[in-house]
Amino acid sequence: MIRTGKKFSKPEMSRVINGDIIIDKTEEIKEKVRLDILMAEIFKSYNRSTLQKFIEYGFVMVDGKLVDKPNRKFTRGVKIDLKIPKIMKNADLTPETIYEDENVIVLNKPAGLLSMARGQYCPENTLEKYGLLVHRLDRDTSGVIILAKNSEAQMFLKKQFQNRSAHKVYYAIIEGRPKLNEARIDLPLARDLKRPTTFRVDPNGKESETFYKVIKSNNKYTLVELSPTTGRTHQLRVHMKYLGYPILGDTVYGEKKAAPRLYLHAKKLEIILPGGKKATFEATLPKEFESVF
Repeated sequence: MIRTGKKFSKPEMSRVINGDIIIDKTEEIKEKVRLDILMAEIFKSYNRSTLQKFIEYGFVMVDGKLVDKPNRKFTRGVKIDLKIPKIMKNADLTPETIYEDENVIVLNKPAGLLSMARGQYCPENTLEKYGLLVHRLDRDTSGVIILAKNSEAQMFLKKQFQNRSAHKVYYAIIEGRPKLNEARIDLPLARDLKRPTTFRVDPNGKESETFYKVIKSNNKYTLVELSPTTGRTHQLRVHMKYLGYPILGDTVYGEKKAAPRLYLHAKKLEIILPGGKKATFEATLPKEFESVF
């Protein structure tokens, strides 16, 4: 037997191939796609993770309706409006100026103010509004911080933090009272892989050293002076937690007790300014620290 052509199990498919049936390509257009993917095709100046934040913040309207879920699916051709508000969060958190010249500005940062923007878009005020970052303080930490006004000053100051010639002193209120009035804490730190945004004491971690001294105590709480010689992320918070005396108001490393803030304050900074002058700057201890005792 001689076969003159391929036999198809689906007669309709053979007719499509032969051109007897034309596929309606509008079916492809009707395919539904995630909103964040659709927006990435339209708003190409933002990356997808930033667009996801815009959606979650409530900045996006689809065909006139608010959508706050990035994974909602729509067909191509829907009308997407992106409206980013100009009013910034924490605009009322204004740092006090401690010192200023043509190269630097030294501020007393209030608790709650971010040091730097997170990601491509940050819907709140940050210290970057006032100058170029040289070092950082956690959002919930208050106190003295120095910023540069030009790139040359920024590099000059940064080197002092990198080679540990700049000296910082913090005040903190901790839970409980240490047995020793003064001590050296030498505990290496590493990122906690179970909670990647946090850190933990790890014998294989980076060298981390802190000196503490008791200022006053009522046995329930103690005001301590903390002098770090290294500048690891969350160093003071992790060291005090490990000793069994977490910083009051630390919702990440301490017990989640009701407190108006994290009681950690950058009290003093000793540094050499561009031009060679050695300077010491101090930030007044916030009133809420005194109210604990």
